[in-house]
Amino acid sequence: MVKPWLDAGYECWIVDIQHPMGITKDGNLIRVGADVMEWLPPLADYKIVFSFPMCTDLATSGALHFRNKGIKRLVKSLALVDRCREIGEWSKAPWMLENPVSVISSYWRKPDFTFHPYEFAGYLDDPNPEAYTKKTCLWTGNGFRFPETKPIEVVKKNFIRDIPPSKERQNIRSATPIGFAKAIFEANHSAQSSLVN
Repeated sequence: MVKPWLDAGYECWIVDIQHPMGITKDGNLIRVGADVMEWLPPLADYKIVFSFPMCTDLATSGALHFRNKGIKRLVKSLALVDRCREIGEWSKAPWMLENPVSVISSYWRKPDFTFHPYEFAGYLDDPNPEAYTKKTCLWTGNGFRFPETKPIEVVKKNFIRDIPPSKERQNIRSATPIGFAKAIFEANHSAQSSLVN
C-alpha cells in the first residue's frame, strides 16, 4: 500500500505484529514491530493513514465458524478495528480502514466504499495479474478521496478463493492490489504533508 508513497519520496511507517519487535529503518521505510493496540504513533503532520485490521474473525466468508470461535475473538477483533479508527481520527489526516465483507457493517456502520481489484487494474502497465474479483470494503474519514476506477475484464474469478493452502496463504490473500494502491496515491497525495503512516 505504501509503495507509491515511498517511490514519491515520502517517509512511510508500517506497523505490524509480524515485523521483528522494535523499529527498523530502511531509507524512508520505517517498520515497527508492535501490537497496534499498545503502540502510540509519534506526533507528526501525517499525510494519510491506512489500516488493515486482521479479518480472520470478522469476514463473513468465515461465518460458518463464528459460533466455534467464541465471542472473545469477535470482541478482540472489533476492538482492533476501533483502535485503527481512533488512530486515523487522531492523525487529523485522511484515513481508510480496509476489510472484506464483514461484521464490521453490523457492529459499527456500513462501509463508505467497496471495490474489486479488477476495477483498478487499469492503473497498471500489465493489468492481468489483478484481473480478479474480491469484494473489499473501506471505511474512511478526514477527507479521504476515493479514486476514479479504471476497470478491465475479469479473467480470474475465483483467484483468491482458490489459492492453495500454505504458510503464506493468509498474507497472499490479504495483499493490497498494486493498481488500487496507485489509484489511492493519485487521488490523495496532493492533500497535506510529507509523512505517511
